[in-house]
Amino acid sequence: QVQLVESGGGLVQAGGSLRLSCTPSAPTFSGYTMGWFRQAPGKEREFVAALNWITETTYYSDSVEGRFTISRDDAKNTIYLQMNSLKPEDTAVYLCAASPLRAPRMQHEYYLWGQGTQVTVSS
Repeated sequence: QVQLVESGGGLVQAGGSLRLSCTPSAPTFSGYTMGWFRQAPGKEREFVAALNWITETTYYSDSVEGRFTISRDDAKNTIYLQMNSLKPEDTAVYLCAASPLRAPRMQHEYYLWGQGTQVTVSS
């Protein structure tokens, strides 16, 4: 079965940067969207960013627009989330996910999830 493996989380100070990686155990599916979600303790999982693998169209939640960038590396079969100007409120477990839809934003539109990687931003 295909799995998604995230890495790159860690502890940073406010204003710092991290780059998360997500690598499927099988080649990335043509026509699918790859997305990032996050979930803080006691809070609902929320959409962060997504990339359409074919068109390279990207879109973001309002809370990260201008600070985060989602991108892909075809050679490495990897999707990235570059996170700059991090804020304490960005602290969460970040999940990589895959969807068969063109531009999904809701959790239920994604069917495959990674295990998550912890991002902690200190004030």
